[in-house]
Amino acid sequence: MKRRILVPAVLGLLLAAACFAGLALGSARLGAGQVWAALRGGGSDTARLILYSLRLPRVLGAALAGAGLAAAGVLLQSATGNDLCSPSTVGVNAGAGLAVMTLLCLAPQAHGLLPAAAFGGALATTLIVLGVSIGAGGHSSRTTVVLAGVAVSALLNAGISFFSQLYPDVLGSYAAFSAGGFSGVQAADLPVPAAMVAAGLALARVLAPRLNLLSLGDELARSLGVRVQALRLGTLALASALCAAVVTYAGLLGFVGLMAPHIARRLAGSDVRALLGTGALLGALLVVLADLAARTLFTPAELPAGILLAALGAPFFLILLLRRRTFYD
Repeated sequence: MKRRILVPAVLGLLLAAACFAGLALGSARLGAGQVWAALRGGGSDTARLILYSLRLPRVLGAALAGAGLAAAGVLLQSATGNDLCSPSTVGVNAGAGLAVMTLLCLAPQAHGLLPAAAFGGALATTLIVLGVSIGAGGHSSRTTVVLAGVAVSALLNAGISFFSQLYPDVLGSYAAFSAGGFSGVQAADLPVPAAMVAAGLALARVLAPRLNLLSLGDELARSLGVRVQALRLGTLALASALCAAVVTYAGLLGFVGLMAPHIARRLAGSDVRALLGTGALLGALLVVLADLAARTLFTPAELPAGILLAALGAPFFLILLLRRRTFYD
């Protein structure tokens, strides 16, 4: 019980400190006193402009993206029974990205439909990957879901590249979108994704007890009254919605949904209820720190946060594979 309280408390404090650092540090550094004054509505006009127009939306967007992707990773891993699943490894991000890219190319004025398009693309990709895995007779295999995700992701990324060649005017936007980052995030971009992530986390919490039963195996979970297929489909849809909320403003951020759940599992155990909260805090902390590093380590140049996350996530994924001596059946 103490651990369940202590771990989220420590992570919350670390996240608060990281967010404050994100508000203070950048190409124009603000002192702690300037940040506090600006947050209270005082201070200089320049400090308030930097804080409210640039840094606060960026920091909040990064925290929101990390929480959403981490929770999606927990849900995907719980629904598939494969702890190597994440929005990036099973193609969910690529599916949402292709849907968004298609809408931007064919209906550039329909920005209001971006969340719906991203959700549709993410959900369709999840169902395709799961269907291929089951169709190959490998639902119980630890490799099939990931391998199917790699193949589907390659196909979807080819589709994104195809559209970028047909519509070269969006090529610049696509490059920033595919890397993932928060340099252009505005306050107006966040209310809808924030509502989607908040609702998604609340629904995930409701599903968590049944997902715990699902981890015991389909037959035992069914004997305990769990509607296995409906639960799995609903969980995948919920994970897709969380990914879609993030993709619409942050682009294709990779590996957050893989790293955060694994670290959270070490800290909080395997209970999905604890994993959701701890994972969301870890994901938010990870992305806020990645964005802070991306815009401060290479000043005056700035890297997209997605590049640093990929640099961390790819070795993390390889280490997980190497540690699994029985991974390949």
